[in-house]
Amino acid sequence: MKRAMQHWLPLVAFILALLTAWPRLLPGDAMRFKIASVAGTVAAQPSQSTQLLNNPQPSAHAATLTELADGRIAAAWFAGSEEGARDVAIYFSTFDGARWQPPAPIVSRAQVQSDTGRLVRKLGNPVLATDWQGHIHLWFVSVGYGGWAGSSINHSVSADAGRTWSPAVKMITSPFWNVSTLVRTPPLALDNGHSGGWGLPAYHEFAAKRSEWLQLDAHGNVRDKVRIPASQQTLQPAVVALDPRRAIAMMRDTGPANRIRLATTSNGGRNWDAAHPTSLPNPNASVALLRMQDGRILLAYNPQTANRDKLALSISGDEGANWGPPKLVEDSAGGEFSYPVLLQARDGTVHLAYTWQRRDIKHMAFAPNALEAGK
Repeated sequence: MKRAMQHWLPLVAFILALLTAWPRLLPGDAMRFKIASVAGTVAAQPSQSTQLLNNPQPSAHAATLTELADGRIAAAWFAGSEEGARDVAIYFSTFDGARWQPPAPIVSRAQVQSDTGRLVRKLGNPVLATDWQGHIHLWFVSVGYGGWAGSSINHSVSADAGRTWSPAVKMITSPFWNVSTLVRTPPLALDNGHSGGWGLPAYHEFAAKRSEWLQLDAHGNVRDKVRIPASQQTLQPAVVALDPRRAIAMMRDTGPANRIRLATTSNGGRNWDAAHPTSLPNPNASVALLRMQDGRILLAYNPQTANRDKLALSISGDEGANWGPPKLVEDSAGGEFSYPVLLQARDGTVHLAYTWQRRDIKHMAFAPNALEAGK
């Protein structure tokens, strides 16, 4: 009897594994991006401002933005004595249209270590998004061993506009060691029947760099992961939806070409066409994309092949095929202006935030017509 049981055990294990994996082997729901309706919401005169956020630490980096249910803008970034230091925490602040509130730490290394029961040596790259219930989702990376290539993604949620947060949960993005999946740019909301969820741009750094796409359910669990073809030596894809099925991704180039690379999808992110270089320069630096309410696409980037001492905005009116001349927002030799993020609020105001000299986060709010020549 014992020998017979041993004979059947491998088959039983195989059947159980197949049943567990079966939902992922099925075609699944048709992927669709949720396109926000903005009719009648644009204010006549969106707010205009430029200011540095109050950063309580010597170093600040990698800002992210989202709009709250009440119309305030929320920002998060990581700050500490320096990038990768053990004292780095993720800070959170809100903007009421006139001023930013004093920031508060919402994630610490010790807290994540306690929440996940795993060693955490450093934190970085927060990403914010607000769902249809008004809950704020926060994704961020943590490292237990090694450098950023050893990162994992964590997820937390706030149901009270950022005052309190659920314990961090380490996401499962890989069956082997579950490391080297990172985030940097905001997700796209998905509209797939009753499931909803997110499409989260991601990237891989261990051994080989490449851009990826995570499909998450409404609770933040990973349902699928797709590698963007021909995206070797790229990082930090920024993605905008053109319509419910089509989207473009623009990627940081870490290779010798020093050109922003672009890829497209026509089925809601289930598959991506091969990435290809554009004519836009890139000094191995993160970019930001925004599809504005008028349908044009706004790009924030460093418009050069070396250094990050210039930051510019450029507009495409033909879904990323061609881009207008760069409009400089920063230009100072020897400085650093990097890791931009873009958001258009419901009232029409465009918000730009970025790392300023590695010491602070700078925020600009302006009307879309300020992007036109001569304004």
